[in-house]
Amino acid sequence: MAYGVLALHWQVNVIKPEGFFGPMLSGPVAASGVIDRAARFHRDMSEAGVPLFFTRFVIPPGEGTLVRNTDFMHAVAGAQEAFRPDAPGAQIIPEMRELAASQYVVDNQKLSGLADSDLPELLAARGIDTVFISGVATNLTVEQTARHGTDLGLTVHPVTDCVTTATEEIHQASLANLALTTAGCVTAAEALRMTLR
Repeated sequence: MAYGVLALHWQVNVIKPEGFFGPMLSGPVAASGVIDRAARFHRDMSEAGVPLFFTRFVIPPGEGTLVRNTDFMHAVAGAQEAFRPDAPGAQIIPEMRELAASQYVVDNQKLSGLADSDLPELLAARGIDTVFISGVATNLTVEQTARHGTDLGLTVHPVTDCVTTATEEIHQASLANLALTTAGCVTAAEALRMTLR
């Protein structure tokens, strides 16, 4: 097996109070402690030689491949200046920015980090067949990307202590879905042990 980490939407717009989704997500994210856990997990995996692929939801001028086919996509399209690739809100959060700069950063305009991006090709070119997923939000980009990865033939493991969402109830329900639709949820410690075998 060849491993990789998909680090999804660790962006100011998603994680921080000043970001577009701040009113909905920043409080639960901060309360969960997920930022510190995920930052540590990312560092540990990088030190173990596992490549990291950070995804960013951005909207370039002209909207790229954005399709306004859900309420979510209508909402971000209406605030697309905040999602320009060089906008403050589109940047990787400070806690992970330095590491991300030494890894891979992939931009797209879809909820799944694997949709309409070069991420599948990057993984295939490196022979990566097994991925661990961290990110926010569990029931949105994490679940969408995990299902997509499974359909692409990847072995997918969501990392339970490195994902979160707006409420614990939704988070747990999403993890229950993911336990059935992926190769199984793991903790950060379990993921690291798997790569070191």
